[in-house]
Amino acid sequence: MLRGLYTSALGMTTQMQRMDVVSNNLANVNTTSFKRDSVAAQAFSDRLGLRLNDPAVTGIIRLMGSTGPVGALGQGVFIDEVFTDFETGGIHETGSPLDLAIIDNGFFALTVTNQDGTQQEQFSRAGAFTLSSDGTLIDMMGAIVQNQGGAPINVPVGTITIDQAGQIFVNEEYVDTIRIVNFENLESLRKTRGSYWTTTEESQMIDFTGTVQQGFLENSNVSPVREMVELIALSRAYEANSRLVQLHDETLGRAVNEIARR
Repeated sequence: MLRGLYTSALGMTTQMQRMDVVSNNLANVNTTSFKRDSVAAQAFSDRLGLRLNDPAVTGIIRLMGSTGPVGALGQGVFIDEVFTDFETGGIHETGSPLDLAIIDNGFFALTVTNQDGTQQEQFSRAGAFTLSSDGTLIDMMGAIVQNQGGAPINVPVGTITIDQAGQIFVNEEYVDTIRIVNFENLESLRKTRGSYWTTTEESQMIDFTGTVQQGFLENSNVSPVREMVELIALSRAYEANSRLVQLHDETLGRAVNEIARR
């Protein structure tokens, strides 16, 4: 009885965590280049609900017909991992010469200033760039866009053209090249704030083989319809577990208040 109570409570907690992930996806449906997250659930690892003298435990083989052993009883599921879907979103035209969309896998290399004032190399697919007051190429969050050597890019005044390799031309004269990288194992990257990603020890950087499209931005790969359907399903699952908790509580109350008196 108590096992069922705990299992249902764990189910409620799991559905709440899933709803948090789906809600975050929906909140970023219009965020440039946002990648949706998904949840992987796993059965609770401690399977202690074995029937006494279960042949699976004792090794004794018995023919018990319909009264055979119950076997291992699960204790519900929990969130094992939150992983990211790196499917490329569609692109839309903006007409701005500093808006860039990456075609295929790849990331712009940026120098991000943390809240404590330290600088860190991070990566993003959001190519909505602009120029600072001194002509430095930055993104909308103020992160500095790196060139091939990891240094800032200074863009003079003029007509800006950026080719598919990320080379910047002003008035048809070459200025610099934006650093665009790729990773062999995208699942090793970790989301930080905004649309930024950081590497881990498992991240293996490889050459970028795709192209960039000037005057376009990548959309989020979140499907609002799919996320809403999943959110409704999770809400129903949460309600079912909540109802089971109430039933277990009522049954436990009757066992204590009525059966125990006899």
